[in-house]
Amino acid sequence: MAPLTAKKNGKKHALNAKDSKVSKKAKATPVEPSSEEEIPSSSEDENVLDGALSSDGSESEDELDQSSEQDEVDSESDGDQDELDESDESDDEQDEVDGSGDEPGETSKEGASTNGPGQHAEQRKLLKERKMQRKSGAEVQQIKSLWERLRVNNPPPPKEVRDKLANEVWELSKDCISDLVMKHDASRVVQTLVKYSSKERRDQVVNALKGKYYVLATSSYGKYLLIKLLHYGSKQSRQVIIDELHGSLRKLMRHREGAYVVEDLYVLYASHDQRQQMIREFWGAEYAVFRDAHKDLTLEQVCETSAEKKNIISKNLIGTISASVEKGSSGFQILHAAMREYVKIASDKEISEFIEVLEDKYAELVHTPEGAEVACTLIAKATAKERKTIIKNLKDHADNLIRNEYGNTVFTTALICVDDTVMMFKSFGPAVKDNLHNIVVDKFGRRPFLYIILGLDGKYFSPLVKKEIQKYVELSKNTSKKPFEQRRKELLGKFAPLYLSTIVKSYDSILEETLGCQFVNEVLVNDELYEQLSEKDKQTHQEIVDTIVTYFKGDISEESHPIHRPFSVRLLKSLIQGGKWNAKEKTVEPLQSVKGLGPDFAQKFYEDIIDETNLLDWINNADSSFTIVALYEALSNVGNKKFTKDLKKVSKKIDRDNTANKGALLLRKLMDAKK
Repeated sequence: MAPLTAKKNGKKHALNAKDSKVSKKAKATPVEPSSEEEIPSSSEDENVLDGALSSDGSESEDELDQSSEQDEVDSESDGDQDELDESDESDDEQDEVDGSGDEPGETSKEGASTNGPGQHAEQRKLLKERKMQRKSGAEVQQIKSLWERLRVNNPPPPKEVRDKLANEVWELSKDCISDLVMKHDASRVVQTLVKYSSKERRDQVVNALKGKYYVLATSSYGKYLLIKLLHYGSKQSRQVIIDELHGSLRKLMRHREGAYVVEDLYVLYASHDQRQQMIREFWGAEYAVFRDAHKDLTLEQVCETSAEKKNIISKNLIGTISASVEKGSSGFQILHAAMREYVKIASDKEISEFIEVLEDKYAELVHTPEGAEVACTLIAKATAKERKTIIKNLKDHADNLIRNEYGNTVFTTALICVDDTVMMFKSFGPAVKDNLHNIVVDKFGRRPFLYIILGLDGKYFSPLVKKEIQKYVELSKNTSKKPFEQRRKELLGKFAPLYLSTIVKSYDSILEETLGCQFVNEVLVNDELYEQLSEKDKQTHQEIVDTIVTYFKGDISEESHPIHRPFSVRLLKSLIQGGKWNAKEKTVEPLQSVKGLGPDFAQKFYEDIIDETNLLDWINNADSSFTIVALYEALSNVGNKKFTKDLKKVSKKIDRDNTANKGALLLRKLMDAKK
């Protein structure tokens, strides 16, 4: 887990400021915590706002919350005392580095010191004695000495040496481990021990810390050890930790340190069943205390049994969500999961109020599956005015939204549900214009723009994705007025010119990608899109077709020639055939409106790219032979005499022995059948 910034110990400084004499300790900056090894942090990956999470939260009617305020006050008091202790430790370390400490009767001013070498030695001696007098002081000093050797990575000690050091550290620390884990330097010792120990030793550490996990989760330094235990621990040890934190998750979500622990636990370490239980805890006290009795129940099943239970659960969920959003943790995935539970049971009025709660936080939802589902549901159920607010917030993050694995579904849902197609184009058209050439070759980013051209075509939308989107279409029937296809055609008329201008400007980079060739093919070989174009845009369409012809100029013996890229060949074949291949019927469906494709394109391609001097090379090359087959099928029907004449001249030289060249074999078969 990435180190989190600890709160500076202002109280310690304030206490020192009351002294009559100026102390170096009062000026020393507390050492910030750091972990021995960086552990994957879900909160860092999701760009969670690093706002301080205070311990005050929303009020709730369930039993756990009745005592939460006093518990939080106690927790803060304990935290303050811990911070004072930690500051003492940091000050001692700083004194040791400086070689000085302020003793009674001395005066220390910034930039001047009255201490001589002898006094420094005396002060170091006093500091060492003071440390040794602390609880487990001798053991701690010996443990630190061993730790310095254990943590070395360059060069790393041999395994047997490291195991020996780890065993010695454990023998010294096993009886005082609960005292070590709350200090920043001693906590790092235990972290290193966990990292280099065996599974059995890690389980021993987990068992030795039983009863301390809530305190660790809320500690500025202890939380790093807790994350280490989750990261390196076994399935059983993780269950021990989760069981101990059970019942306190809502309280931890309102704690500045604990919220990050809960998020990492949910995202990185919990199993599916454990995640479900963590979410049920947000429903209320009953489902936290009697977890076994409710473990197989869904939220819908519980709410169907009683309207009163539904109201209590709804109030508990929105209370926790509202408090967390206010504290800046709207990017947490576990909070998105709680939001998903809430929108399942919320009424239309509650949905409107929830949209107001989120305000400008919609962009922080779309990077998780749970958050994307929440955003899609809100867009589907929102009124026209509320949709305008959501779209306004999302347009500033258009590129990241559209190219995100889950965000592209949110954008597609907006395209499907929002009646105001003019607003949709004005919001997202200019935002993606300069980067559309990169978006259309992106696995996820291209989907919404292919929807505009083809609808929810199974070629680009899996059955699972289509089923998910259809759910939002059903939810939007009460809030969207225009027919489904009308909205898509209006969007097609607005986005089609943008597609063409992007291809004209960046055809080189687009055609180099498989996904790019697919996109160009769908744009050019489409009657519906062509009919939406103005005369000027139709000229641009033809310009792209002519550009693709010249794109295939050159010597096909060179490996860099586009004919050696299968996806380029498929695009070329589609333009020569002048229609779309119907896989079910195994026939080409000819275009009715598009001009310049089919025989017209085939004839131009042959005249500009191929002649009798290189025709045989195209036939005998396995990568290009099927292109000649397509030319033969297109031009033989319109009686192109030049092509027929050239083909007869080289027919006897076609390689008959190369069985790998299936295109040449097929061409011979077609020619023989026509004789």
